[in-house]
Amino acid sequence: MKLSPTHPWRLCLLPVLIAAAAAQVAPSSPASGSGPPVAYTSVSELNLLLSQLEQASQSAQVDLAKLRIEKWKTDSNTKRGTQGDAESIERNLQTALPEIIGQLRNSPENLTFTFKLYRNLNALYDVFVSVVESAGAFGGKDEYQALQNDLEALERSRRSLADRIETLSNAKEGELTQLRAQLRAAQAAVKVLPPPKKVVVDDTEAPKKPVKKKATAKTTKPSTPATPPKPNVNSSSQSQPQTQPQ
Repeated sequence: MKLSPTHPWRLCLLPVLIAAAAAQVAPSSPASGSGPPVAYTSVSELNLLLSQLEQASQSAQVDLAKLRIEKWKTDSNTKRGTQGDAESIERNLQTALPEIIGQLRNSPENLTFTFKLYRNLNALYDVFVSVVESAGAFGGKDEYQALQNDLEALERSRRSLADRIETLSNAKEGELTQLRAQLRAAQAAVKVLPPPKKVVVDDTEAPKKPVKKKATAKTTKPSTPATPPKPNVNSSSQSQPQTQPQ
């Protein structure tokens, strides 16, 4: 089944624009398993929407299984085409739709999963309309009425989901506006602060000065006085004149 969803362009572009703006405001960070807390009213609203959608899906599967397309009063090509569309719808309702619903239950306000579900409902609605029209033209009255009721239930879920996307988008846009304002205020506060003082660090190694050794005081010994020469007794006695006796 080729899915060619038709949806309002405003709802298509809004989540993309919000995601782009968020990437510009907030720096990239590793994904974490825990997200911000979700309001109780938002979770209750989503649970009601998904519960109604699951009921519509179960009813549609039962009614599609009851179709007897081979007995319709039309050509074989139309029968084969309608049978292929019905089988494609059943596969989507049994596999793709429950998987997306489970993702959204785990992340109630995740715009990516919300929009993914909305796009899948658009694709289902387009193909379902074709089957309902064929049932009204070539099938039994009961078949047509049952499928018409399923189509209306699917349409109600699609509209409720579109309203939720718009509400979540507006809330995310408000959060981004607040974050931008806080970022501008933080940047302005940084500009007001005085510039930090520059500290110049001279990492060049200065030449080492030679260490002067302290002069040790020399103790001079007192000089020993020279020994005076001994008087020459002989010479002195010789030098004295001898007195002659008279």
